[in-house]
Amino acid sequence: MSPRIAPLPPPYPAEIAENFARFMPPGMAPLAIFRTAARNPRILAKMGGGNLLDRGSIERIDRELVILRACALCGAEYEWGVHVAGFAAKVGLSAGQVADSTRLPFEAALWNPRQQLLLRLVDSLHASYRIDDALWAELAAEFSEEQLIELLMLAGQYHQISMLVNGLQLAPEAMAPRFPGVPG
Repeated sequence: MSPRIAPLPPPYPAEIAENFARFMPPGMAPLAIFRTAARNPRILAKMGGGNLLDRGSIERIDRELVILRACALCGAEYEWGVHVAGFAAKVGLSAGQVADSTRLPFEAALWNPRQQLLLRLVDSLHASYRIDDALWAELAAEFSEEQLIELLMLAGQYHQISMLVNGLQLAPEAMAPRFPGVPG
């Protein structure tokens, strides 16, 4: 399957190259998602402005768990694989946890109570776009209001990104793993 819109090839105009530098580590070529978004420079710039990968109010491991689960539930193998490759091990997620992030139901024994809450949060938002009062009470006992808002925005942002990469039919990046059970 080829992408529906071809990623922008180099050389990149200066403004676009500057935006790429905001997303990518020095020396690493821009990912297909950014090169494709660059076909609309305004959208590329907005993606950077709405990026929640900074040091926010939640722990990095919590952030990556929410991202992996949202992408997995949306079937966004491209984005899931990019986050597995770039962040999962760095934040302390085990190979078993990474694989389990794609499974319904998740294996509770692999996750501590806080992580189980995060998985349930993403599962609920994905299934109904809502959180029932009982789950909200559990979340509110564990996370501050600031963190809850960030978690909700993060889950929503990665549903949006999943729609983008799935709609564009982006092929997995060469350095990114595939969903468990999918041949590389």
